[in-house]
Amino acid sequence: MTQAHRPPGTGMGTGLTVIVPAYNEAGVVAETIRSLQGQTAPPEEIIVVDDCSTDGTGDVARSFGVTVVRPPANTGSKAAAQTFALSRVRTPFAAAVDADTTLAPDALERLLSVMEDEEVGAACGFVVPRRVRSVWERGRYVEYLFAFSFYKQVQDYYGRPLISSGCLSVYRMEALLQNGGWSDRTMAEDMDLTWSFYRAGWKVRFVPEAFCYPIEPYNLAFMRKQLKRWSHGFVQNVRLHWKDVARTGYLRSVVAVAFWDATMAPLVYFLFLPLLSILVSPLFLIGYVIDAPAVLVPVLAGALRRGEPGRALLSYPAFFVLRLLNAAMMLKAIFMELVLRRPFLVYEKGH
Repeated sequence: MTQAHRPPGTGMGTGLTVIVPAYNEAGVVAETIRSLQGQTAPPEEIIVVDDCSTDGTGDVARSFGVTVVRPPANTGSKAAAQTFALSRVRTPFAAAVDADTTLAPDALERLLSVMEDEEVGAACGFVVPRRVRSVWERGRYVEYLFAFSFYKQVQDYYGRPLISSGCLSVYRMEALLQNGGWSDRTMAEDMDLTWSFYRAGWKVRFVPEAFCYPIEPYNLAFMRKQLKRWSHGFVQNVRLHWKDVARTGYLRSVVAVAFWDATMAPLVYFLFLPLLSILVSPLFLIGYVIDAPAVLVPVLAGALRRGEPGRALLSYPAFFVLRLLNAAMMLKAIFMELVLRRPFLVYEKGH
């Protein structure tokens, strides 16, 4: 029997069930399942939630011997699809893995190792785009290297990662059930769940050695959809959890830094510094000398560990294109959510 078609029971003893929400993912779900079945700590069961796909996603998943469940109607969001499968989980731990995300062979083993601490409710890993070709994929590649090589490691040091990433996270079932699963009250269910865990007293860990590889948006149309969901989700979660954020000094600081990096920093970089250098003094161009290395150093550090410094340098300019788009989308989300009071409520697939 080949490793790719190992039946669900082979992972007996890991105490882990993997939930894979999938809507029209027939073209990518096979790779995801293969990477899950090839883990050094294979899950006891893989449950693919075929969320009323129309492209044969469920049939592809069944061919690998995994459990496939299908709701009576499309759930409307990844959060609802994942929660639909919770009642079928019989293990102490559950992982959520996006249908377009492959894992390094030891990713689940590394994440499970930190769950030995009974105060840990969730653990996430290092995210790297699987494809790095278009300007948007290159921008995201640099963005992830920067975030996961610097921000996320600082956040883990203080015990408060901003998000336990939705594309790959392992959860303690006790904590998940206590929260009622994943909520679809915001467009960023992973952030909502992470902050809800903090409110309930659970720890969240970031494990930089646990790698996963999602497919990121490759063109402007898909990137705009993803950033719209993420931007509105961030604002919705700040509004929903603002009392807890305000009471927690460290989390308050992390949210402020995230807000600055997503909105004000790009405007300063692309608008204010050029204007000030023209209208006031060329000395304002020193701002570029300060900002560019501040991003590039952790990016190159992360790329060197992966043996990819050339790819990082070639992709570096694309980061600033993505940064500017992200700022525009975030500012629009703030205006829509907080000023016009018109929340974004319809989940849109980002690729």
